Amino acid sequence: MSTTTVPTVAAGPPASRAHARRAVLGSFVGTAIEWYDFFIYGTAAALVLGPLFFPGESSVAGTMAAFGTYAVGFVARPVGGVVMGHFGDRVGRKSMLVIAMLLMGTATVAVGLLPTYAQIGVWAPILLVLCRFIQGLGVGGEWGGAVLMATEYAPKGKRGLYGVAPQLGVPVGVLLANLTFFTITSVTTTEQFLAWGWRLPFLFSFLLIGAAMWIRLGVMESPEFRAVAAKNEVRQAPIVEVLSKSWRKVLLAAGSFIATNGVANVFMVFLLSYGTAELGFSRDTMLFALIASVPLWMLGMALSAHYSDVLGRRTVYVGAAVGLLVVSAVFFPMVDSGSLPVLVVAEMLMAFFLGLTVGPQSAVFAELFPAAVRFSGASLAYQVGAILGGGLAPIIATWLFDSFGTSAAVTGYCVAASLISLTCSAVLLRRPHEAEPDTLTTITASEVAAS
Repeated sequence: MSTTTVPTVAAGPPASRAHARRAVLGSFVGTAIEWYDFFIYGTAAALVLGPLFFPGESSVAGTMAAFGTYAVGFVARPVGGVVMGHFGDRVGRKSMLVIAMLLMGTATVAVGLLPTYAQIGVWAPILLVLCRFIQGLGVGGEWGGAVLMATEYAPKGKRGLYGVAPQLGVPVGVLLANLTFFTITSVTTTEQFLAWGWRLPFLFSFLLIGAAMWIRLGVMESPEFRAVAAKNEVRQAPIVEVLSKSWRKVLLAAGSFIATNGVANVFMVFLLSYGTAELGFSRDTMLFALIASVPLWMLGMALSAHYSDVLGRRTVYVGAAVGLLVVSAVFFPMVDSGSLPVLVVAEMLMAFFLGLTVGPQSAVFAELFPAAVRFSGASLAYQVGAILGGGLAPIIATWLFDSFGTSAAVTGYCVAASLISLTCSAVLLRRPHEAEPDTLTTITASEVAAS
């Protein structure tokens, strides 16, 4: 396989525990803010973007149009994953993480400044779609880079635990997004929220991005990429190598993620509009229920990540997929009880099992590919799974409920997605695959400079 010489990686001492801690912190904080940006769009799509950017439609059509722009971000994610994966394998993980954050921050603040349909007509939804596409590019490159910075710094036997740091950023981003909307909807009237209140969560991103950039710029490049560069093993076309040698792994890994992402987006986005429009709960109540479930989501992640290091990836990853299948079958029957306590319990249960499926994922995906093409391979698998599972989930759920008039149709969709992911997970991990050594790579300053 052809290789190429890359620009010299900055020389420095071997990676220390302090460097590892900062890398993990940077992955966690940066990912949390990236997902805050990504999810405030989903919350806004469920609550307000339909009437402001797609007026004149029925309430269902307006909501589906808003969810359509939400899906654009998922379409863009594989593009961002492929492009940033290519350069992340060629010039380094760190630079791509910085670019991803700049793209996301710029697009998010821009949404908060956009004029509405009433002000500029058809240009409003066009610009909204463009901003959402740029958000998707940013988050497409974010996951792979953040996961690799964490797992490639991991000491022996702790790749699962270190890899959960950026994954924990997802529920924290959800928590920040919903707390922000909950606070704003609590202190504004409906008229004020529609007029200007909905913009504030997008504009707040400016401050969060600045803090994350400060942390991320201080992180040293991943030890394993430095080792690849020092040995002059950087590939000219890493994505080509992935697609030619590992396309089955990519498809199976993507399939294993369909349910996690799809069910999560039904849970986080569709349920907001369903609970308010069909069950009669207030916006604040639905946001509160989601917020209350986030700690259980994080607990599930931490437990499954830790035990994947102890019991093995297959046992935990496949077991979590079975659990998600069962919970998907009972979730909407519980929600449809109309009881607030039952709703909260249902959301907590779903959040916990979603967390269990996500905890080992960083380590699983990282261990599928050698270091020289890992950014490209892991990012492509993750983002393909995201677009197949998550991007269309709120639209599909809305269409199913509108067509059949029952949440049982949405339950069927979630169960089908869970069966697909369970099957792919079992096949992907049916036997131990060849993985990179689960050790903290160290190289000397002279080796780095020699690259």
